[in-house]
Amino acid sequence: MMKITELWRSTDPLVWEQALQRYWQFVQPRNIELEQAFEALDVRRLQSLSPQGWYDFLHDEYFRWKYTAPYRYATTTIQLRRYVDGHELDELDNLRQQLLNLDLNEVHVGLKTAKKIRGLGTAGASGLLALMYPEHFATVDQFVVKALWQVGGLPEAEALSKMKPENLSVANGVLLNGILKRKAEDNNRQFGTTAWTPRKIDMVLWTYGR
Repeated sequence: MMKITELWRSTDPLVWEQALQRYWQFVQPRNIELEQAFEALDVRRLQSLSPQGWYDFLHDEYFRWKYTAPYRYATTTIQLRRYVDGHELDELDNLRQQLLNLDLNEVHVGLKTAKKIRGLGTAGASGLLALMYPEHFATVDQFVVKALWQVGGLPEAEALSKMKPENLSVANGVLLNGILKRKAEDNNRQFGTTAWTPRKIDMVLWTYGR
């Protein structure tokens, strides 16, 4: 496997495409169908959901996608279920409406809003935004940070070195999202395409940070 620093500097679109396809080698077999569904997620589906439907989407699909370890899924969904137990689905649905009406350039606002969903930290919030708006947001989690630590020469190297990968702040998330969005734009410019998104960059880094 090519080292991440070499990949990061590569101007060969085939090399990047091969790196992206490696993502699927790390997906657990039981999650393949869910991964494929999220690959094709249309935000209009989320626009059409009822408050109960939004809760079900988060509980049955999104949290299961983001928290693949059974223990993590169990602990985070306990938090999410408080909306049902406390008869607060309208509060959760209000967050859906806010996410659907985001200024997509306001990464900080987007992360803060998604993070208000019980059970989501910065990484979980970013993942939801990345699925909704892959052209603007990336999943920024411990694996992305650990992969970027291996990339030499990044302007943000000092800030990256101070991050705690398993406890990222919203400010960390904004910085990480900026790095991945910039790289997607660099790839598109070099390759003469519009196919690369921050979400695809995070998929590549996920395989390197494990």
